[in-house]
Amino acid sequence: MAESPHHDVTGSGPVLLIVPGGAGHPMGFGPLTERLARRFTVVTYDPLGLAHGRLGLPVPDQRPADWSEGAHRLLQAVLPPGERAYAFGTSSGGIAVLDLAARHPERLAGVVAHEPPCVTVLPDGAERRAELLAQFDGAGRPPAEGESATPMGVFLAHVLRPFTAHVPAVPAAGARLTLAAGAGSRGQLLYRTGELLADRLGGSFVEFPGGHLGTLDHPEEFAGLLTATFLSGAHTSA
Repeated sequence: MAESPHHDVTGSGPVLLIVPGGAGHPMGFGPLTERLARRFTVVTYDPLGLAHGRLGLPVPDQRPADWSEGAHRLLQAVLPPGERAYAFGTSSGGIAVLDLAARHPERLAGVVAHEPPCVTVLPDGAERRAELLAQFDGAGRPPAEGESATPMGVFLAHVLRPFTAHVPAVPAAGARLTLAAGAGSRGQLLYRTGELLADRLGGSFVEFPGGHLGTLDHPEEFAGLLTATFLSGAHTSA
C-alpha cells in the first residue's frame, strides 16, 4: 500500500484538512491549527514534503491536480469509514481544495477556499495574471534547490505559474462551498477573484479577518470564523 502523503495531525473531532499556500509548507500555521484543534482533528497536508525533510531536493512543476489527488489519498488514509471531512486552503492551497471539491465531493462536508489566485477567471484575467507574474520575475529570486533552498523559491519556480493559470471546475453536488477573502484585501485582485468564483461555482462568499496572510496575522479570529462557517452552516455574505 502506498505511503500516506506528508502531513501532521493534531486535535480531535471531525476531520479538517488544511492545505497551506505558497509551496505548501505549513510554516507559521501553528497558532491557527492549535485553535482549530479545539474542535477538529486537524490534518495539515504538506504536498511537497518541504516541512518533512524534502526542502532542497529537486521538485517538478506542480499542478493543482497533483495536490488535490494527494489530498484525496490522505483523506482515504485518515477518514473513518462513512465520514466526510472539512477542507480549508489558502492561496495556492485554496486552488487545491477547489480542485479536490470538483474531483471528490463525496469525501467532503464543506470547503473554504481563501483568496485562491485563479485570476484568469476575471474578464481581464490574462492581463492581471501577467502583472502578477511580473511582480516575481527577475533576478534575485530565492533558490528552489540545494542547501539554501527556501519554500518561497520552490513556490516561485514551480507553483506560481501553473496554479495561477488554473480555472476551477464547478463542483458536483455534495460539499458546501465557500469562497473567502480578507477584509484587508478589499478592492484588490484576489478579493475580486473570490467574489467572482463564488458566483461562478455556486458558493457563498465570506469576508475573513486580515488580508492575504490573515491565517498568520489573526489566527484566533480566523479560526473562530472558519469554525463557525463549517459547523453552523451560516454563510453571511460580506
